[in-house]
Amino acid sequence: MAKVNIKIEGVSYQVEEGMTILEAAKACGYEIPSLCAFNHGECSNASCRVCLVEVKGARGLVASCVYPVNEGMEVYISTPRAVEARRASVELLLSNHNKNCQQCVKNGQCELLHVASITGAREGRFKGVKTPVTIDTLTPSIVRDTSKCILCGRCVERCKNAHGLGILGFENRGFKTIVAPAENRSMANSPCILCGQCVSVCPTGALTEKSEIGLIDAAMKAGKHVVVQTAPAVRAALGEEFGMPVGTAVTGKMVAALKRLGFNKVYDTNFGADLTIMEEGTELLSRIKNGGVLPMITSCSPGWINYAEYNYGDLLDHLSSCKSPHQMQGAIIKSYYAEKNGIDPKDIFVVSIMPCTAKKFEKERDEMQKDGIKDVDAVLTTRELARMIKRAGIIFNRLPDEEFDQDLMGEYTGAGVIFGVTGGVMEAALRTVYYVLTGKEHDAIKFEDVRGFDGVREASIDINGMTVNVAIAHGMKNAKVLMDDIRAGKSKYHFIEIMGCPGGCINGGGQPIVRSCFLPNEDDDIVDTYREKRAKALYSEDERQTLRQSHKNTQVKALYDEFLGEPNSHKAHELLHTTYSAKVGFND
Repeated sequence: MAKVNIKIEGVSYQVEEGMTILEAAKACGYEIPSLCAFNHGECSNASCRVCLVEVKGARGLVASCVYPVNEGMEVYISTPRAVEARRASVELLLSNHNKNCQQCVKNGQCELLHVASITGAREGRFKGVKTPVTIDTLTPSIVRDTSKCILCGRCVERCKNAHGLGILGFENRGFKTIVAPAENRSMANSPCILCGQCVSVCPTGALTEKSEIGLIDAAMKAGKHVVVQTAPAVRAALGEEFGMPVGTAVTGKMVAALKRLGFNKVYDTNFGADLTIMEEGTELLSRIKNGGVLPMITSCSPGWINYAEYNYGDLLDHLSSCKSPHQMQGAIIKSYYAEKNGIDPKDIFVVSIMPCTAKKFEKERDEMQKDGIKDVDAVLTTRELARMIKRAGIIFNRLPDEEFDQDLMGEYTGAGVIFGVTGGVMEAALRTVYYVLTGKEHDAIKFEDVRGFDGVREASIDINGMTVNVAIAHGMKNAKVLMDDIRAGKSKYHFIEIMGCPGGCINGGGQPIVRSCFLPNEDDDIVDTYREKRAKALYSEDERQTLRQSHKNTQVKALYDEFLGEPNSHKAHELLHTTYSAKVGFND
């Protein structure tokens, strides 16, 4: 990359050609106040005017996030004019902002307050009529509050970049501008897949998950038998909420915290993941052997399911009929567990701790209940669990490492752990399919070809003389490529894994929010590497497990022997499988 010579505050530097002033300043040791520097630049470029600087010879101040460096440029960050302009920009944002900071879930992680502190901005300097407010609480997953929106456009860009969608956009003009679905509809009345990626990039409390902590409080108060399960990706990120380095696995401390919060049983959704592989692997082999619909596509991600129902209603028979792991486990808790413990299923309250906001919607689907009893009663995000732990006064870092409850569904394998990262479901399935077809374990256990973070990956696996062609995609922008090939009759694959969020569940919309400004002990590249670090935590736990293939889970075997019969049995279909329906009205 070619270099150019510039000066910042009178000091000479060489920086890469093509950088913005903001990027170049960062590389040279300057942190220009900004509302986009910590988020891959996903914003409506230069809209907030927080990063204004002086450039010698330029007409007026320039927005450093979009202004490119050039040979001989001289940049001044700390002149009185630039300092005052940045402060005024932030004060203008504050003047139209709902400042109920004490009640806001982003308190402590609000980037608007962060730049206000840096720039010396104070509320009250500018006063006037505020933009009309919309508060949308109609979805089970996401709350939208325009009184806290600063029109940065991050959510708009993330929806486009991750999914190729445009659910949110700028509505109205001038002072009445808001960020909303078309015509300021509720997100419930739009083809939103409820993945929460917009929530994960919002710098304020304008987009948040809909909290269900109150449901759990009420269930405990009512004397319900409250059972909690945790998704594999949660352990790889929860520690970040308590100051631990990104990618620290906190399985034992997480379990200890859940037990202290008063749950009657603490289980790992990895058991449900192992169960999913038994059902899904059997379904795949049946389709291959009996001429069923191929390629078969995974069904673990509710964001992906929503996308498919909205956009590919004609291809829903390609989806596996398996419920997602936490819904499977909820169904087993309300049936097998209830029977074994002599508890009326109506008295059991199942809580799932998930990295995902779409799972809040998933548990409400009519298909996710039997005889009027839901498989899962409440879903908390990783962030919500952290709030419960802090509310209880638990010092997380001082907790001992404790074990999940071991009865009935306490065992899990490494295959279940890696469900949390893109390619993990595929690899877990291949470990078992390989055994079923060959009668022996795959020598390396791992299937390296399906790992990584490329948007679309493919591999051909030779299993006992049969070539199994597989593909993996994460983010709906990448999923579209594979789905359009299927629709066009050009797909060569037998099995496809699709996850809704970029990187998989480790980067779900309910995970801790990664911002360099709130992680002072992390490297500058943390926004680019956090997914890899969280993934490494899961792969490391997989390697530490004695059992690493789902078919070796002895408690899953006992579940079939004592209750379900065999994978894909009538009873298994009744409890563990589901159906899908095309959603019309948006894309027809």
